[in-house]
Amino acid sequence: MVFKLLLVEDDSELREIIADYFTEKSSGTFVLHSAESGDKGHEMCLENQYDLVLLDVMLPEVDGFTICRELRKTSDVPIIFITARHSEDDRLHGYHLGCDDYVTKPFSLAELFAKVTALLKRAKGMVRTEIMAAGSIRLDPYRFRVLVKEEEVVLAPKEFAVLKILMENAGQVVSRDTLLTRVWGYDFEGSDRVVDNHIKKLRKALGSAASQIKTVFKIGYKLEEK
Repeated sequence: MVFKLLLVEDDSELREIIADYFTEKSSGTFVLHSAESGDKGHEMCLENQYDLVLLDVMLPEVDGFTICRELRKTSDVPIIFITARHSEDDRLHGYHLGCDDYVTKPFSLAELFAKVTALLKRAKGMVRTEIMAAGSIRLDPYRFRVLVKEEEVVLAPKEFAVLKILMENAGQVVSRDTLLTRVWGYDFEGSDRVVDNHIKKLRKALGSAASQIKTVFKIGYKLEEK
């Protein structure tokens, strides 16, 4: 199946980088069209049927929030904001207008690609969204969201990846080597202490749920379900 995407972004270099990455990574299943201004992007949305729209917020002529608002009057096309605006108010405003996800610059191309892929699968009914749960922690692997006692917790991509692996193996010990390989890759040349450092950050972010992550001496970590 081929998916037609629209990228509305005024930075020509970023447009090219995203287009090249998506074309190569998807092996041609993602066809990426692009627009350099808000007016052009809105016009292309009206004239074409896209499977997903990647939308910058700060655009010449018409901003991304306005485009999203107008699109939602007639279309339920998945929308991901790509923006340098980091404030919680901006994110909440984007969700209020009807966007499906929000990525702040600078961002990982791999993370953006993963979010686009997951969102397209959900939109096309190719997957069923399942919330992972352990104790007071809830993790949505498709929307990259984590809740502790129903309150959202913001995690960096690496901490999210570590938590997801621990939740997939809840009640079992996960070695440092396993976490290092799955999150940082086989070719990572640093020390496995990087895992410990991210676990420390993860515990701090989880607050009252931090105690669910147990250290297993000289081996790794275990996420307790209660």
